[in-house]
Amino acid sequence: MRNIFLMGASAIAVFGLAGCVDMTDDVAQETSALSASEQQARSVCVRDVRGVTGNNDVVAQSSAFSEAGTQVILRVGGTGTWNCIAYRDGTTAGIMSVANEGTL
Repeated sequence: MRNIFLMGASAIAVFGLAGCVDMTDDVAQETSALSASEQQARSVCVRDVRGVTGNNDVVAQSSAFSEAGTQVILRVGGTGTWNCIAYRDGTTAGIMSVANEGTL
C-alpha cells in the first residue's frame, strides 16, 4: 500500500513539474544581460535617431556589440526599422532607414 502511495505521489510531482514553463519577459532578460557598453550604445542611438527623425517613438530592438562600433537596430514609430552605429565616445554614425536604405 505504501509503495502505491509513493508511486502516485511521485507521478503527481513529475506531471506537476512538467507543466512548469518559464514565462519571463525575453526583452527584459535581454536588457538585463547587456553590458554597460552595449546599454550605452543603445541609449545614444535612441537619442540620435530621435533627433534625426524628429520622432520620439524610438525603441532599440537589438544590438551587436563590437570594439569598433556597436550596431543598434531600432524601431521608429510610423517609419519602420532604422540602423545606427554607436562608438565608445558617445558619437554615432550610419543612421539610416533599413526599410528605405539611404533615407535619413
